[in-house]
Amino acid sequence: MTHAIKDVIKEKFPILYEEELVNDIQQNGKLLNFEAGDRLIEIGAYIKQMPLLIKGSLKISREDKDGNELLLYYLNSGETCAMSLTCCMGDVRSNIRATAIEDVEIIMLPTSKMDEWMKKYDSWKNFIFRAYQIRFDEMLQTIDSIAFMKMDERLERYLSERSKELNAKILNLTHQEIASDLNTSREVVSRLLKQLEKLGRIKLHRFKIEIISLV
Repeated sequence: MTHAIKDVIKEKFPILYEEELVNDIQQNGKLLNFEAGDRLIEIGAYIKQMPLLIKGSLKISREDKDGNELLLYYLNSGETCAMSLTCCMGDVRSNIRATAIEDVEIIMLPTSKMDEWMKKYDSWKNFIFRAYQIRFDEMLQTIDSIAFMKMDERLERYLSERSKELNAKILNLTHQEIASDLNTSREVVSRLLKQLEKLGRIKLHRFKIEIISLV
């Protein structure tokens, strides 16, 4: 198992190039598997472990005051969750939820090592700063889409990005799941999906959407 962690780090996280850091991750990390639908991080809980995502995809979200789930971003292979870093390094309760949207493989690292590695390893520090920058850029894009894009444009962009992230032309998504991610109603999503289908950009199946041609 420990040899597998070291090999995976070198393959999936080449930015973590320092041999001593890789050895530290091998010694302290745990290689875990989760199934689609499992919650790895829950709102209100203390985060004691930080994930390095090897395989699969995670949905990072939070809740509004009425309990409605709001999509922040998706986490993919070779990435970590900047929001969980903020919580674990500040030792505060989580304000985000991490849910596996497909089967995932993850290396869990103890949060007690985060500050030590930031001071000790340049590659770890650069990796963390890069993770913050990526998430910050994504959240700016989300704000821009809400402020400046019409819902049909947001939907098309959402489907296109999910297809690219998963490297798949078939998306296993329900209309309600999309509506929740875009913070709109299922009826609006269904109507707009039918419009995209009429334009020949997608094809609708039961609980699935086939991407034909999106911008």
